[in-house]
Amino acid sequence: MDIGSVVANLAADLNIDVNTLSRRKMRLDNIANKKYLEINKETGELFIFERIDREYLCTSKSTCVLKLDATIDNPIRIFNIEVEILDINDNAPHFRRDTIHLDISESTPVGERFSLNNAVDPDVGSNSIKTYYLSESEHFNIEIQSGRDGSKFADLILKKSLDREEQNVHNLILTAVDGGVPARSGTASIVVRVLDTNDNAPQFDKESYMINLSENSPIGSLVMKLNATDLDEGSNSEITYLFSLYTSEKTQQTFTLNSDNGEIRVRDMVNYEDFKIYDMEIIARDKGTNSLSGQCKLTILITDMNDNHPEISVKSFQSTLKENVEVNTIIAVVSVSDKDSGNNGVVDIRIIDNLPFALRETSDNFYELVVSKPLDREKVPEYDITFTVTDRGTPQLSDNETITVELLDVNDNVPRFNQTFYTIPVMENNAPGALLASLTALDPDLHENQYLVYFIIEKDIANTSMSMLFSINPENGNLYALKTFDYEIEKEFLFHIEARDSGVPPLSSNVTVHIIIMDQNDNTPVIVSPWRAHGTVVEEKIPRNTDKGSLVAKVIAIDTDSVHNSRISYQFLVNTDTTLFSLDQYNGEIRTMRMFSYRDARYQRLIVIAKDNGEPALSATVTIKLSTVETALKSYSDVTEVHLEYDIFSDFYNLYLVIGLGSVSFLLLITILVTIVLKCQKPNPSKAAPPSRNSVISSERNSTFADSTLVSNDAYWYSMFLEQTRKGKLVVRQPAPKGARYVVSSLPRGTGLTDTSDSAASTLQVRESLDIEY
Repeated sequence: MDIGSVVANLAADLNIDVNTLSRRKMRLDNIANKKYLEINKETGELFIFERIDREYLCTSKSTCVLKLDATIDNPIRIFNIEVEILDINDNAPHFRRDTIHLDISESTPVGERFSLNNAVDPDVGSNSIKTYYLSESEHFNIEIQSGRDGSKFADLILKKSLDREEQNVHNLILTAVDGGVPARSGTASIVVRVLDTNDNAPQFDKESYMINLSENSPIGSLVMKLNATDLDEGSNSEITYLFSLYTSEKTQQTFTLNSDNGEIRVRDMVNYEDFKIYDMEIIARDKGTNSLSGQCKLTILITDMNDNHPEISVKSFQSTLKENVEVNTIIAVVSVSDKDSGNNGVVDIRIIDNLPFALRETSDNFYELVVSKPLDREKVPEYDITFTVTDRGTPQLSDNETITVELLDVNDNVPRFNQTFYTIPVMENNAPGALLASLTALDPDLHENQYLVYFIIEKDIANTSMSMLFSINPENGNLYALKTFDYEIEKEFLFHIEARDSGVPPLSSNVTVHIIIMDQNDNTPVIVSPWRAHGTVVEEKIPRNTDKGSLVAKVIAIDTDSVHNSRISYQFLVNTDTTLFSLDQYNGEIRTMRMFSYRDARYQRLIVIAKDNGEPALSATVTIKLSTVETALKSYSDVTEVHLEYDIFSDFYNLYLVIGLGSVSFLLLITILVTIVLKCQKPNPSKAAPPSRNSVISSERNSTFADSTLVSNDAYWYSMFLEQTRKGKLVVRQPAPKGARYVVSSLPRGTGLTDTSDSAASTLQVRESLDIEY
C-alpha cells in the first residue's frame, strides 16, 4: 500500500477520545529500527509511514503478522496491535544459478534422469512456483516433481542418444512460472556438455595424394603436411603419424615424417636421374585406450630441374692446317650430351659466327667442324675455336670447350714495299758510297717464304748501267750512291728495284725509285757585261754634262746553279763618290744621281760585286773606271733617249737581220738535240767545263726564248741573245733606261771571256729598233 494509506482508526477501535491523543502522547514502538506505521494524533488513524515488504519482514513464513505496542500516558496504558501483512505476487521466480552445467557421456543410455536445481519464489501460496517449462530439444525433456513442503522441482530426462561428434554441447532453457495473477517467471540456462568416448578413427582429408617435387630440393624443405582428423576429443583425438610397412626403405631414407604434426620433409638429396617416383603409405593413429587408426597413400613425382650442364666431347681433332686448305675440309668431330630430360636435355651447339668455320650435324648429337671460308695465315695465324653448348631448360645451362687450330704458312704473298714510288732527294757533290735510303719490303709469310733479296733492275742511261751508279744491299735494301753527282750535269735518275722472297716458287715485286739531284751553291756568278778580259779593269767614258738619272753602265752576271742559288743581287764594293752614282741591286744598272760639277774628279773608280742567293753566298766583282769627257762622246743617256725608227735602217739590213736570227734559232735547236743525244750515250759524264760565252743560258733556270730574249723567273729579269753580226760583234739587249725603247750594245768577238778588248767592250752602238717575236 502507498505511504499515508489508513490501515485502521485506533482511537475508535480502542475507544479513546481523539481530542486527548495529543495530550496523552499516544505513540507506537519501532520495529527493527524501522517505523512502518504511525498514528495520526489528530484523527487517531493508523496509517502507513514507510513502504512494507512482506518478503523482507517474513522471509520464510506463509503468514506474516506485524506486532506493535501503542502506549498512551495519563494514565499509562499499552495496547498490543497485530497487523497481518497480506502477500501480493510482486516477486518473480528465480534460480540460485543462472547457468546449470551438466556433463553427460555420449554413451549414456536413453531414459537417464538428471536432477536440476529448482527455482525459488519469495511469494507464498498461489503466488509461489507453480510449474517448469523446458525449451524445445530433440534429446531432452523434463519431469516436474513436488516436495513435501509443496515446492516444485524438475528432473532432466535423456530421451535420445547423444553423439559428441555430431553435437558436443546442448544449450537448454529452463523456465519456472508462479501462480500469481498476472503470472511471473524466471529462467536458467542448462549447458549439457557431451563427454567423448573413443568411437571414431582418425581420417585423412583424402585417401591418396599426388604431389610434384623439384629435384635438388634443399634438405629439410617441406614436401607436404598431412592432416588427419579424429572426431573424438582429448587423448582420443591425439594423432600419431608413421610410415606403414609398405613404404620402402629408400623412401624412408629420402624423406622424414614428423609423428606429431604429419610434416614430410626432404631428408636426403633428391635426384631426378636416380628416382623419378616415390610411393609411401602413411598411418594416423589416435591415443585412445582402444586406439583406432586410418591411412592414406602418398605419391611424390620428382620434377626434373635443369641441374646438369650439357657436355661436349671432341672425338677427333686436327690441330694444324695449311692456310690453302680447301673449303669443307673436316678438321674435328664433336658430340654433345645432357643428362636432363625434356627440353632440359635438348642441347644446341654453336661457334662464333665470324670464324671461317662451320658446324655440320651428321647424326644425333654428333657434329663435324669444317672449313667454311678460305684461310689466310697472314691475317689470322691461328684460331681459338670455342664450342658453346646450351640446353633449352629454364634457366639455360651452358658449357664450352676451346680448341686451337694453327695455320701453316705457304708462299702465297708477294713482297710489298711501303710505297709504290720512292722519290729520294740527293744533294749534289755527295760522297761515293753514301747511303741514300733504305727501301724495305715486307713479306707476311714465314721462314724462307719471308726472306727477301733486293736487286736493281738493270737499265742503261747514256751507256751507263744503273749498277755503276747505285748499289743496293741484297739483305736489307739499303741503297748507296757509287759516284759523286753534279746537279749541273745530272738532275735525276729513274729505275726499278726488285724484292724477291726465298719461297718455292719465289715471288717478287718491284718499286720505282726516282733519284732527284739537289743543287748546291757550287758555281760562282760570272759577269758577262760589261765585257772585260779576266782580271782587267773596264774603262768607260762619259760626257761631263750627263744629266741626272742617266745610265752609266749595266752589270750583268749569270749563275748556272738552280733558280734559288742563281738569284743575283748587285751592290757597290767601292764607290769613290757615293753621292754621284747609284746601283740597282736587282738589274745592275749604274746611274747618275746628279750632274757632274767642276769639283768632281775626272776619274771615278767603281767596284761592283754580284752575289748569288746560295748558302754560303758566292760572288764575282768587276772594276769600272769612268773618265769624263767634255763633248766628244755621247753618254748612255743620250743614246737611250734616241727614239729608234724603222726608217734609219734600209730594207737590206732588215732582210739580213731576219735571215740571221732564223739561222741562229735553227742552229740552237740542232745544238740542243745533239747535246741530249750525247748525254744519253756518254758512259761516265764528267763535271761540266766552265761556261763559255756561247753557254751562258742555263736550262735549269726555267728560261724561255721570246723575242730572242732570255726571260728568268727571278725578281729581276735580264735578257741576252747571241748573234754574229756582220761586224763580228756580240750583241746584248739590255733594259732600256727611262724614255728609251731599246738599248743594244755589241762586244767584239774573241776566243773567250778573257780575250775581249776592254776599249771595244765599252763601245755602245745603236743597232736595231725592231721588235721581232718568234
